[in-house]
Amino acid sequence: MPGPKVTLENEAAQSTNALGPVVGLAREDFVGAVAVLLRETASDPKRLMKHAQTMGEDMVKIVTGKSDLAPNPKDKRFHDPAWQFNPFFRAGAQYYLAIQKGMNNWLEDLELDELERNRANFISNIIIDSLAPTNTLVGNPIAQKQVINSGGLSLIKGLQNAYNDIVHNRGMVSQVDKRPFKIGKNIATSKGNVVHRTEMYELVHYAPTTDEVYEVPQLTIPPQINKMYINDLSPEKSIIKWQVDNGMQTFVISWRNPSKDQGHWDMSDYIASCEEALAVVSKISASKKVNVSAGCSGGQTASVLASKLAATGNPVLGTLTLMVCVLHPKPTDIEAGSLVSENGMQIAKKRAANKGIIKADDLARGFAWLRPNDLIWNYVINNYLLGMDPPAFDVLYWNSDATNLSASLMGDFLTLYETLAFSTPGETEMADHKIDLSNVTADLFILGGVTDHITPWKATYRSTQLFGSKDVTYVLSQSGHMQAILNPPTNPKAKYFVQKKKGKLPEKADDWLQGTEEVKGSWWPLWMEWIQKRSGKKIAAPETVGSDAYPAQESAPGLYVTEEV
Repeated sequence: MPGPKVTLENEAAQSTNALGPVVGLAREDFVGAVAVLLRETASDPKRLMKHAQTMGEDMVKIVTGKSDLAPNPKDKRFHDPAWQFNPFFRAGAQYYLAIQKGMNNWLEDLELDELERNRANFISNIIIDSLAPTNTLVGNPIAQKQVINSGGLSLIKGLQNAYNDIVHNRGMVSQVDKRPFKIGKNIATSKGNVVHRTEMYELVHYAPTTDEVYEVPQLTIPPQINKMYINDLSPEKSIIKWQVDNGMQTFVISWRNPSKDQGHWDMSDYIASCEEALAVVSKISASKKVNVSAGCSGGQTASVLASKLAATGNPVLGTLTLMVCVLHPKPTDIEAGSLVSENGMQIAKKRAANKGIIKADDLARGFAWLRPNDLIWNYVINNYLLGMDPPAFDVLYWNSDATNLSASLMGDFLTLYETLAFSTPGETEMADHKIDLSNVTADLFILGGVTDHITPWKATYRSTQLFGSKDVTYVLSQSGHMQAILNPPTNPKAKYFVQKKKGKLPEKADDWLQGTEEVKGSWWPLWMEWIQKRSGKKIAAPETVGSDAYPAQESAPGLYVTEEV
């Protein structure tokens, strides 16, 4: 039954873990959002009775067979014909839709400000999604058919899956079948070696595949809660392979997974590591300039780095590429952003500081419950009710291989969010300087994803207005978050949007969109052409990776990506 798995892959790949203000969510924020609903319920009993009466009328219509409530055709949970033709299942769906309709109408009638309304909508959607009949064996016709067709074996397999998750996955439903993947064997297979290692990171130098290379090298700074091999999942969608095959001298930082003893690692430490890595890359390549690319929270780190380099007069930065990265956030950018409060962030910081780190499992668990339909209920149905294995998908394997987050770094990321550090030049001190992107003049390439709900594209577009750069290119890739990045030329559906006329980008995203053209194909060739023009002349490719001062050590992707904590 490949259909459901394909759906799971696509849905979950759009919902990969990412750092953002949600790491500062405390349970008190959820309690506060629920308290708003309870307050409004008590404040006007007549309003509540009005909506209860309307819901009661819908129930009567359902019982008498006169209800015209029907699921949204785009709601994949109700695609089975039984929801339309079986009276029992049709009534079950209509009861659920009546509750959903009643809740939505009631929320629209409440006297809430924008932030409170967003919180109320978010919480109510989580509650309503959990009540869907498709989440139970009794209310799911596909699961019942599976029981009959398998002679009951699907129930046994579902129980086995649930038991394995309780014992081996800390009670969280599994999103991926990890068994087929082995790092260095069939995932992260590009040739290269670690050429420098510290307590905090490894620097991996990938072997050239061309006779000549461009003299200015490329360094990738990955996010701190995701492992670096997202850049090299498989040969057909490896950004690393694309770089080396196009003559780029390619280096990638691999962050170490911090333990409780390393919970003191903060942004200053990470920026110092980036500065050191740049110096090493510069020495190995004999280039005074190094081009930098980074995604998501790695992009925030790279932006602090660029500001620090400008403040200290270090000229090493060549170009800067930022992918699916928000530097000027707003509370309404993402669904969960409305829940984040100043008090909640302070509580979250204190709890993290007491533990030293936020564990990878806890980050994944919290993120999953912010999108329960995509990341929980879909898998409950697939793994437990249908008795099927989760999909074996490389992006999901990487996403499940997350790392811990040091408490100090979490605090710094929340400070960036609270103070709007990148959009308030010279006001926020971090990494031994005051952040000011207006001093950064490097050529910029910024990427957003059309359906990215983690770092929405209009939020990523704001970054185009923050730097002192005169040459800024913004590209909008199809799909969302990681899939927007991993959108190689081999993808027949690939497309992107880019400004038709060269010149200064407009201030607002909507104005930019009106002046764009849709281009069929991957954005990778456009980016590579952009990078190559800014990477100096071609020189003979080095015969080996590293140098005498920085000799080749372990094979890529290194030791830190497989180190157990």
